[in-house]
Amino acid sequence: MYLRKKNKISIIGLGYVGLPLAIEFNKYHNVIGYDINQQRIFDLNNFLDINNEMRSINIKKAIRNNLIFTNDESKISNSSIYIITVPTPIYKNKKPNLTAIKNSTKLVGNLLEKNNIVIYESTVYPGLIEEICVPILRKQSGLKYNLDFFCGYSPERINPGDTNHSLKNIVKITSGSNSFIASKIDKLYKKIIKAGTYKASSIKVAEAAKVIENTQRDINIAFMNELAKIFYKLNIDSNEVFKAANTKWNFLNFKPGLVGGHCIGVDPYYLTFQAKKVGFNPDIILSGRKVNDSMGIYLVQKLISEMKKRKITLVKSRILIMGLTFKENCSDIRNSKIFDVISKLIKLNCKVELFDPLISKNFLIKKYSRYLIKFPKLNSYNVILIAVSHSVFIKLGKKKIISFGKKNVIIFDLKNIFKNEKLFINF
Repeated sequence: MYLRKKNKISIIGLGYVGLPLAIEFNKYHNVIGYDINQQRIFDLNNFLDINNEMRSINIKKAIRNNLIFTNDESKISNSSIYIITVPTPIYKNKKPNLTAIKNSTKLVGNLLEKNNIVIYESTVYPGLIEEICVPILRKQSGLKYNLDFFCGYSPERINPGDTNHSLKNIVKITSGSNSFIASKIDKLYKKIIKAGTYKASSIKVAEAAKVIENTQRDINIAFMNELAKIFYKLNIDSNEVFKAANTKWNFLNFKPGLVGGHCIGVDPYYLTFQAKKVGFNPDIILSGRKVNDSMGIYLVQKLISEMKKRKITLVKSRILIMGLTFKENCSDIRNSKIFDVISKLIKLNCKVELFDPLISKNFLIKKYSRYLIKFPKLNSYNVILIAVSHSVFIKLGKKKIISFGKKNVIIFDLKNIFKNEKLFINF
């Protein structure tokens, strides 16, 4: 029997971040999970997580323990704590799209009562909570900040598709709008986080810590991408170079590749946006973004070059793309950079087929859904591009994948799944 306490916690947004939080907090508190997506609520109430991150049995147990999933705003009123976990994407011009976080803040502001705490987990730039969200909460509620209501920031560190680094097993940064609230929020999270918590000195520090985590990865991957380009020009196998360099104890083992998703390919633009607002141009961060955003086009150029070497005609060539998600073993295609490659190949009049058993046609816009196949045909493709290291592809094995190709097939193994396979070309 789980310990039941008086706190009523409402979690706004039930995606990769909100759903695990709702299930863990439900073990100790009365929890309401809210999402504006009606289909999402229907699925969860039928024990289905389309993100494949939470098992049906865990959702079922939580519902039996009185966890409520709803899109009814009235059901999240009278909460003592609101946790906002909505997406923070970017616009096409690379500026922060704050629509979801502003709308959810307005929603909570209309329900806010004295002594309530509002905690944000969405990735933001340093200062956003107190510069953008707090004024909305004040305006909607008519209450005074740090007197009538309080705020905190505890950034999400969810890694989709990673069963080892789950919510409970990752150290959680916490912060609050004053020292008392910071300690209260830290104590709240300590109960569900086995790995422990780290109490930051302020909300701004916690915001900055989060946004640099993925920015650091982005810059390091950009460096490896640039090295891969250099070594390709020099006719050197970049993976062999990285393997040799990795024998030194302090070499950072990053890999080149397509950088997409809703974190690494997005978060740096939140930091650079705020940096420019205060008159600083972040050259290194923006250079890294430029390199990583260009890798799709580079990959197509490399593919064309290899096809010319093999005397394979580009137009109407049959190309199989294996893996559409932004990373392995997840069903999320948001900001997946493989679509830059696909779009270019289609424009070049290649016959493209897409294979990813982790997603369905419902996930794709019509522009691409017609190219999705259930399973590749034997002896059919001039080029096979393995874009994502899904476990299902590893289980297929290199012999099976080779059998999909024609006699002179080119196989690009972007993630170097099949190490030391001489037939395969790596990034």
